[in-house]
Amino acid sequence: MQVHVEEISPVQKKLTIEIPVERVNKEIDKAFAAIQKKAKHQGFRPGKVPMQLIKRTYSDAMRDDVMRRLCQETLYKALEEHKVEPIDTPSIECDILEHGIAFKYSAIFGVMPKILLSEYTGLIVSKEKYDAKPEDVEDELKRMQENMAQLIPLDEDAFIENGHTVSVEYSVAVDGSPDENSGTQSTELEVGSNKLIPGFEEQLIGLKSGDSKEFTLDLPPGGDEAADVKRGVFTVTVKEIKRKELPELDDEFAQQFGEYETMEALRAKMVEYQEKHEKDRIENEFKERIIQALIKKNPVDVPESMVKRQLDHMLDNLNKRLKSQQMSLEMTGIDADGFRARFRGDAIDKVRGGLLLMALVEKENISVSDEDLAAHYEKIAAGNPEMLDRIKEYYIKNKSARSSVISEIQEDKAISFLIDNAVVTEVDAEQLKAA
Repeated sequence: MQVHVEEISPVQKKLTIEIPVERVNKEIDKAFAAIQKKAKHQGFRPGKVPMQLIKRTYSDAMRDDVMRRLCQETLYKALEEHKVEPIDTPSIECDILEHGIAFKYSAIFGVMPKILLSEYTGLIVSKEKYDAKPEDVEDELKRMQENMAQLIPLDEDAFIENGHTVSVEYSVAVDGSPDENSGTQSTELEVGSNKLIPGFEEQLIGLKSGDSKEFTLDLPPGGDEAADVKRGVFTVTVKEIKRKELPELDDEFAQQFGEYETMEALRAKMVEYQEKHEKDRIENEFKERIIQALIKKNPVDVPESMVKRQLDHMLDNLNKRLKSQQMSLEMTGIDADGFRARFRGDAIDKVRGGLLLMALVEKENISVSDEDLAAHYEKIAAGNPEMLDRIKEYYIKNKSARSSVISEIQEDKAISFLIDNAVVTEVDAEQLKAA
């Protein structure tokens, strides 16, 4: 067996394997013999069909069987002998299998890139200064007030205004694309929130309960931004109109959140929460910037299969978040292909960052102690002793989950190493945006 290894790119290889004619002939003869034992053919007893007829009738079945078997028996042996480790399922390209001719096929697959960290200390990174903003607390209280609002149905003579919550039924017919027409759908939305496609909510203003209206809007592009804009003819029927009635921001409002007797106590807690939230945001964005600095100093190619998996993961997370908000991807004006096209660069950076951090873990010999694991478990348990015992038991029994936690802690330690060895300058938020 002859094997040739070709590097297509730093993250993709091709193995070309040639199997000698002697083995090919032997496997073909063996396959035909096996078929002859089981073959049924009119005029012949089972197992007695002449080989000439077997070869004429079952040549395709023989080829499929022999080609599959030869690939299975030789590919992974060749990979092992040449110390090549695929990270995805190989794509196989085969010659036609023929008696008396050596069989050649190739396998193309992704491999992990070789990462040589050259610059990872002394990274120059800016960090946002924390700046307390009392107005953010008031905005959060207003959001809580909105969430506690009651929706009061209006009478049939009321007209829709901005801020009203309306229940509607609608359908859409797409010009020139009847296969994209939708059936009747129902939704409830706040007019002015701009949750649906641009222009939809404005068309509702001035309608009354029971009114129907037809209007045409440009539909958001999908994955192909350069494609011609499609027009959708919407038919909408208003089912119900409601207005919001906001509660007063007083002690009675604060008491609805359990542990607070006064509005002053709730507001103080909100100041504490807002500070923690902002500092966490600043820290997370700072970590992202230091990873970007690491990527810039250490360019690395990434396997396409890893990018695809990252995009699938990001899309799955988005769908789950939208579902929790009673929304769908389509309601955002983008489809799955459009999402993948738009966020492909982010996915590539996620994969690059992960690979570089794992290379840093190996280079700096960053380990995880029992104390590190115990601290991680306590963080998950959040002070609940009973929960802590169950978490420990789970990770003791589940080795795969424990390995994932160890990798997560190692990555956090690697980021801390970068920060400890970086040149960090604190700047105002506006300076950071302008940079």
